[in-house]
Amino acid sequence: MSSPTARADAGEPAGAALAAFVRRLPKAELHVHLEGAMPPATLLALAKRHRVELPADDEAGLTRWFRFRDFDHFVEVYLAISACLREPEDFHRLALDFVAGQARQGVVYTEAHFTVSTHVAGGADGAGLLDALAAAAAEGERRFGSALRLIPDVVRNMGVDRADVTVEWAAAARERRLAVALGLAGIERGHSPARFAPHFAAAAEAGLHRVAHAGEHDGADSVHAVIEHCAPERIGHGVRAVEDPALVAELAANGVPLEVCPTSNVRLGVYRSIEEHPFDRLRRAGVAVTVNSDDPPLFGTTLEDEYLRLAAAFGYGPVDLAALARAAFRHSFLPAPERERREREVERAAADLGEELFGAAVALTG
Repeated sequence: MSSPTARADAGEPAGAALAAFVRRLPKAELHVHLEGAMPPATLLALAKRHRVELPADDEAGLTRWFRFRDFDHFVEVYLAISACLREPEDFHRLALDFVAGQARQGVVYTEAHFTVSTHVAGGADGAGLLDALAAAAAEGERRFGSALRLIPDVVRNMGVDRADVTVEWAAAARERRLAVALGLAGIERGHSPARFAPHFAAAAEAGLHRVAHAGEHDGADSVHAVIEHCAPERIGHGVRAVEDPALVAELAANGVPLEVCPTSNVRLGVYRSIEEHPFDRLRRAGVAVTVNSDDPPLFGTTLEDEYLRLAAAFGYGPVDLAALARAAFRHSFLPAPERERREREVERAAADLGEELFGAAVALTG
């Protein structure tokens, strides 16, 4: 793998130059949960609006509380976030604050997972949510230059009635140019995706793409199962495919991308460290991999952090990181002309930033 060398006259170490390179590259993110990406400041404002008691009453205290301790604590935080999302304006605030945060780290396009059925089951009006989120996405793109699209998720461990709601909402959101795909999330182990096969078939008929979480807390068989029953065009996580070499070869041959979230996998105990994570093994095996943050404030990360942690663990340099940034656009559900335009933007930015930061253009091939 390539390694960066900062310009002698840059006045900064190679690590700082690489961080600047990552920060300024145009980036896309394909696996981040909208609810789980709520910044502490947003949660604090919504909790005050709805008189919800939290373990802290200031942003610094909430940031400390957000810090991941174990899975039960993660669920506790996630439920508190969900409890503060009640009215359409709450979802508008969440989405707009999220887009602003994405723009600050150079993310110009995001496909965010969103569990709409949970909110509808809790009494929220689906049509009102759609209006609010569509308005927030439009405002965010206009104000911050960062586009947001949604992937409404079917939840494995919930009933098919909730899946029905999700597909219907996703189809309506697609008509508003807000939703791009139907997703599958929830507890893997013990919850086969087979019963949701009709929902994914219906999504395809409605013009939606398909993605599915698998191969995170369950092994390679889980990845096989979603391929069989959901025909996903991307797989969320998917990293435990590495336990089955034949499956890895199949993913590489068929060009099925994985939405990889390294820090999330480590925090949740799937792997002990980034260095032990199979990201690099999968990439070297020819599997299409993208870099993502999952639930960034809950796991103490950002998309920028994910790139830099991979660089530190596997010796990736500017060429590797720019290639990963381009891959996120390449495997997005953007319309082909825009997808290709965004890929060229990454290539031009990498070349220009390379000249500025490293004394030589960073050239991407392929």
